[in-house]
Amino acid sequence: MVAAALERRRRITDSAYRVVHAEGDGLPSLIVDRYGEYAVAQLLSAGLEAVRDDVIAAIRETLAPRGLLLRNDAAVRERERLPREVTLAFGEVPEPIEIEEAPGIRYLAAPWTGQKTGAFLDQRENRRLVGTMARGRCLDAFAYHGGFALHLAAGGATEVVAVETSAEAASHLQRNAALNGFTTIRTVEANAFDWLKEAAAAGERFDVVVLDPPAFARDRRSLPRALAGYKEVNLRAIQLLAPGGILFTVSCSHHVHRGDFFTMLADAAADSGRRLQLLEIRGAAADHPEIVTIPETGYLKAALLRAVD
Repeated sequence: MVAAALERRRRITDSAYRVVHAEGDGLPSLIVDRYGEYAVAQLLSAGLEAVRDDVIAAIRETLAPRGLLLRNDAAVRERERLPREVTLAFGEVPEPIEIEEAPGIRYLAAPWTGQKTGAFLDQRENRRLVGTMARGRCLDAFAYHGGFALHLAAGGATEVVAVETSAEAASHLQRNAALNGFTTIRTVEANAFDWLKEAAAAGERFDVVVLDPPAFARDRRSLPRALAGYKEVNLRAIQLLAPGGILFTVSCSHHVHRGDFFTMLADAAADSGRRLQLLEIRGAAADHPEIVTIPETGYLKAALLRAVD
């Protein structure tokens, strides 16, 4: 089944992508990501742990990587009384790994320590889309390692402000910018909630704004607070848009359903007093397939919007 999943991705030309997307590929609890010559996997259930050797053998036979890292440090493993650990299954996996993503953008994935398995591969196609919209002054809020910022800079933005609260992530972002020779990215180490509010109050304006926050809803009980948080940051982002400006906004909380997400956006737009045109509804990249009967596989919701006044 790992081989069948790889075959479904034969048209992908980027050097980093998801090979196995758990339930989306008929392999529940198994994540396998390729980073060039290396692979990173997550085994997220006791059932998979019972056949760990077989899983590793299948990955080795199908991908023939120089090394396989097991990022078994996800909190979900604790529910099945499994240890959280990061272990090398075989070979070597360096830290970091240099990746090339179309159109010719390079970045450093962090397989041993980064979010998920080392990079946000699910946004690969969305980053490319946002890059085509780049112009003038752009903002990448919750920037992490700067995936969107890199594409905005490559797309011709005159300035990209990348806001990230983690000093470590901000430093990594700067290394990624330097790797590409980008001098238009300005990193701001700040809490994005506070920064957005202050920037809106100061009357700042951007031609393109990207909002890609972490999951606000960790469970159903936190949903009302999460939606309030999403509304707050989206309201501020809308206020920051120049006339005709573009907003690309995302929720990766699988507890926030599509209906909840778009109702929140409508409420934020109404409170802002501005008219927003919906240009496109987006989700995760094609290597993260969604099964219509398994809502959790459609965890990523995104909208591309334009301020028409």
